[in-house]
Amino acid sequence: MELDIYDFDKTVVPYDSGSTFFLFCLAHYPYLLLLTPFYAVMGLLYLVRLLPLDAFKKHVFCFIRFIPLERAVKKFWDKHEKDVFPWFRPEERARYTVVISASPDFLLEEIAERLKVDKLLCTHHNRKTGTLLEKNCKHEEKVRRFYAVFPKDTKVKCVYSDGYKTDKPIFSLGEQCFHIEKDGKRTPFSYESYYANQ
Repeated sequence: MELDIYDFDKTVVPYDSGSTFFLFCLAHYPYLLLLTPFYAVMGLLYLVRLLPLDAFKKHVFCFIRFIPLERAVKKFWDKHEKDVFPWFRPEERARYTVVISASPDFLLEEIAERLKVDKLLCTHHNRKTGTLLEKNCKHEEKVRRFYAVFPKDTKVKCVYSDGYKTDKPIFSLGEQCFHIEKDGKRTPFSYESYYANQ
């Protein structure tokens, strides 16, 4: 089996989808501003390293318990689907497509279906409370999640991501690697040459 792997945030779209969704919800459900003190404390604890990332993300999406989630997600992608880089449109992709992202499942499943993504691997959250249900899907966890679904002899042709540092583990899987620039340009690079100098 041959396939391509894509990160999502700042790769398929030019921003972090989780943060953008949060701001979208603040604009459409302004009563969420009442949660500001909670987020301020959480953010401060995270910034001073008293709260690990997984613990921060465990509760950062707690706001979804106060909104009509399914309707909000559909409205969000109705507005932002146009932001997907053209080269990721279904008709432009050459192979079976796997998206591996740290963003939440409740947010990405809708756009993955619209874009006809073959397999979506992302971070699982409780859809009623927003609580993180398992380890955040990033760094080495992306590779672990990939091989939990696909056999070891799967041929990964291309890997696309904006994160040289954060996505080194999934870049290691590909025959070809592409770094995604801020404007969506795909820049090929040699895994061996680039990481040999890091």
